[in-house]
Amino acid sequence: MRECVEGCGELKIEYLTLYAFSAENWQRPKAEVFALMRLLEKFLKDKTPELLEKNVRLQAIGRLTDLPQSCQTRLHESIERTAHNDGLTLILALSYGGRDEIIDGIRSLLREIDAGHIDRAMIDAEMFSKHLYTRYYPDPDLLIRTSGEMRISNFLLWQLSYTEMYVTPTLWPDFTRKDLFAAVEDFGKRQRRYGAVL
Repeated sequence: MRECVEGCGELKIEYLTLYAFSAENWQRPKAEVFALMRLLEKFLKDKTPELLEKNVRLQAIGRLTDLPQSCQTRLHESIERTAHNDGLTLILALSYGGRDEIIDGIRSLLREIDAGHIDRAMIDAEMFSKHLYTRYYPDPDLLIRTSGEMRISNFLLWQLSYTEMYVTPTLWPDFTRKDLFAAVEDFGKRQRRYGAVL
């Protein structure tokens, strides 16, 4: 991950979202989930000083209250400590599922309607986006799919509508700065039309 974060910094990329732990991952064996949560805590403890040094702001999306309390505490501490950094924003998707996010967005909208804050007729794509976990961030320009997988695996289903995809056979643990640069170079050659004819 360090290679990717440093590479994004070099390229002046503003946002990087990493799918760290999916909502479906809770179905793994309890021992494996426990180990992953411990790994997350260790990562946050060990890497936060490095994020501070590299001017990286840490954020997180997902059903964060599903995480163990110790993970939540460590995560919030890291987010607070890096809040004033103005370089790359690193977003960890934790206990995240694209379908869950859309359902949570609908529930949020319904609460606003029930409270009389908005009228049903006001709902459009822009308003709905403001009720998603990613409401503070722009939609991604580029999705990099490692391991040669040809699916998006319940990731940012709403936000990826016009995102360019880049698929590489490289496994995520082996993904280097060189791989990142190759993906960005490929992206730079594309002509984005957003459904229009150019």
